[in-house]
Amino acid sequence: MSMTYTRRSKDELARRVAQDIPDGAYVNLGIGQPTLVANHIPAGREVILQSENGILGMGPAPAAGQEDYDLINAGKQPVTLLPGGAFFHHADSFAMMRGGHLDICVLGAFQVSATGDLANWSTGEAGSIPAVGGAMDLAIGAKQTWVMMDLLTKQGQSKIVAHCTYPLTGLACVKRIYTDLATLACTPEGLQLVDMVEGLSIPELEQLIGLPILPA
Repeated sequence: MSMTYTRRSKDELARRVAQDIPDGAYVNLGIGQPTLVANHIPAGREVILQSENGILGMGPAPAAGQEDYDLINAGKQPVTLLPGGAFFHHADSFAMMRGGHLDICVLGAFQVSATGDLANWSTGEAGSIPAVGGAMDLAIGAKQTWVMMDLLTKQGQSKIVAHCTYPLTGLACVKRIYTDLATLACTPEGLQLVDMVEGLSIPELEQLIGLPILPA
């Protein structure tokens, strides 16, 4: 296999996700890598960011020295609030998430199946987080669930699998997978290519994932 391709950096991946978010969308960014998307919303595009701890209208991360630790997202990272932004009760936030009021949620994942099953809260290891939190509500409640992650684990295994082996967050809920090597759509027929980094071929990508990929 040739190794002539370059992986997307975390910021490049966040910029790639942000490109696909339409003007006027209500979006939840999950804990971890997805929070970076807030820093890459294209200028002039209005995207209303929601956080499950009860914020609507978040802006990009604050500049160094400008952090306010009373204003944080669900991952306890300091955030900014855009004009017109609002705070509200946790219960109202979950009603928003469960009631189909979010256009898109962007979540991290441990595994995603080719048909869009999501496992993103537990690997079963000792010391891992004790419960699923809001991920299940988001994965099923949002109109579209997108995953943003590295394609391979640190051990070089694909996080995109035929069948998830970790505890499931949701069934057939993921529509798109954005990774450091390729963007893929989950369809009833399996994985379909959206785009990939320069220098990578479909056969190479299929070898990395171990699954067939439909062309774009």
